[in-house]
Amino acid sequence: MTRIDQPWLSDPNTQAVCDAICADGAQLLFVGGCVRNALLGVAASDLDLATDAQPETVMQLAKRAGIKAIPTGIDHGTITLVSGGIPFEITTFRKDVATDGRRATVAFSSDIADDAARRDFTMNALYARPDGTVVDPLGGMADLQARQVRFIGTAQNRIREDYLRSLRYFRFHAWYGDPDAGFDSDALAAIAANLDGLDQLSRERVGAELIKLLSADDPAPAVAAMRQSGVLLRLLPGADDRAMAPLVCLEAGQAPDAIRRLAALGGADIGEHLRLSKAQVVNWITLRDQAAGTTSPSELGYRLGATKAMDVLLLRSALLEQPLLPNLETEIAFGESAKFPLSARDLMPEFTGKQLGEMLKQLESDWITSGFTLTREALLANRK
Repeated sequence: MTRIDQPWLSDPNTQAVCDAICADGAQLLFVGGCVRNALLGVAASDLDLATDAQPETVMQLAKRAGIKAIPTGIDHGTITLVSGGIPFEITTFRKDVATDGRRATVAFSSDIADDAARRDFTMNALYARPDGTVVDPLGGMADLQARQVRFIGTAQNRIREDYLRSLRYFRFHAWYGDPDAGFDSDALAAIAANLDGLDQLSRERVGAELIKLLSADDPAPAVAAMRQSGVLLRLLPGADDRAMAPLVCLEAGQAPDAIRRLAALGGADIGEHLRLSKAQVVNWITLRDQAAGTTSPSELGYRLGATKAMDVLLLRSALLEQPLLPNLETEIAFGESAKFPLSARDLMPEFTGKQLGEMLKQLESDWITSGFTLTREALLANRK
């Protein structure tokens, strides 16, 4: 019998929630990511639970135990309990009644098999009782151990229930799949046969899912499979993944960065197709523009700072399929630490308005070209 043993499970705040809901004999099980990650020895970000108790009953049981209950999604069966400042999302067992590719009409159930059958992948249909005992209704444990991302039931049916699952398949493969074992042929065929469904998805959902995928240690195999199945170009017209694997290789020692990797893919109208934040779009544009240029490492360090300068140079090398230049970090740091010795006040009142800005810009360019060596006096002598 397999058990999970994690600090969050034995935490008194967690057990208080479990005791409250199970007080009158209801079932309560942890489900999904927290169980999957516990079995993999990875930290959990959210604690989701499933129960056979109806939402109103969950509210009553929590109130009786003095635990704050918030009806965050009561119509869909979800109540959030807050114990010791920790949120616990508890959802009544459900079964799908109807789906339209974006959302499902559900009915509450008292059967864990119904709840498991409506989930996406077998590795996400793993449950754990409050004592840590793992409950595996669909054989997800074997798939998790083999690092095999497998749709529950028929891949095409699961995808047509929610077309975002096509993207989730690639994201889960990037994070949890075995790249050496390849991809499930039935899954890829079903994804390729349902590309039109991707058009129904909100750009926000697509963007969020792609950012999660690109944050994996090595998303290159998954992105290549996206291209081969037709998903990549459907989502990002003009995208090209040829630089992705070289970029991941060059990144050795660098933390994964989704926007840097997204910049390696290219494409047009990124903000429109993915509806990213304004800051993310600006960052993407900066990386693409600078990677296509020839600005030196030291100037990039001066203008962009060390982190973004390194992002640009990693991306440039990947796109050009060239190794990184030697002493790169030293040059970037030198530029980042350089301080332009002039200010607008030094050129006034001889220059004003537009002329002032242009002269200051020209002198800064001269200073950078000199390797940041020109002194204040030398720069002032050069003004014309």
